[in-house]
Amino acid sequence: MTDYLAAILARKRRENERRRRHVAAMRPVERHPEPSRGERGIRALRRASGRAPSVIAEVKFRSPSAGQIRAWSPGEGVRVAQSYERGGASVISVLADGPGFGGSPLLVRRVARAVRVPVLYKEFVLDPVQVDLAFDVGASLVLLLVRALDDRELRSLIARTRALGMEPVVEAASVGEVDRAIALGSAIIGVNARDLSTFRVDMEAARAAVNRIPPEHVAVFMSGVRATGDLREVARGRADAVLIGEGLMRSEDPGARLSELVRSV
Repeated sequence: MTDYLAAILARKRRENERRRRHVAAMRPVERHPEPSRGERGIRALRRASGRAPSVIAEVKFRSPSAGQIRAWSPGEGVRVAQSYERGGASVISVLADGPGFGGSPLLVRRVARAVRVPVLYKEFVLDPVQVDLAFDVGASLVLLLVRALDDRELRSLIARTRALGMEPVVEAASVGEVDRAIALGSAIIGVNARDLSTFRVDMEAARAAVNRIPPEHVAVFMSGVRATGDLREVARGRADAVLIGEGLMRSEDPGARLSELVRSV
């Protein structure tokens, strides 16, 4: 059985080695924290009383398991993101990984400049150099994956993200990982219904893990939502927000599809 996550993380470590060498050869960059970025992200995701969950709509052109999801063309990522904003997205997630998911940091920058809602830098972050890059391209939120990091690494990356004024979205895939995220002080905790090692989806296990997240934290249900029934089921639970990607990207008009889903809940 292919372990997708292990292969991605090995590749990401090699990428980070090259990135650190590149940064070391450049003149140091002075970065000024922008706390409003993270604050906007938290506000955008927090579910209002009596309302449906907020939606994080994802720009993702391919995946290691599904292959091509949507044909790429110049400007298509920005067009999709803008259609998401019109369709009611509270946050836009953009894949920054190229080989596996068809994204890039440059695409994150272009989307962040083209929309008014906060942008989530969706990447397999292992190193502070990636957090700095997320800040440089305009992200408000940065994904951190519990399974990829030990407690010391995760705590350090949470601190680095907040030091720049962004907020981490700490992604778990089980009740145990949710508990780790809580213990390390995560404000936004996502639960991925898709196991990143096998890419299998377990909606029931994800709902159970989301329901464990205390109300003072922002809870995000991630992956597996494709149809109206899926979204309604998630809306009955604890989730403040839901991340939807492939189910929108396969639509002819992703923004219109998002609007249809939002109106149905």
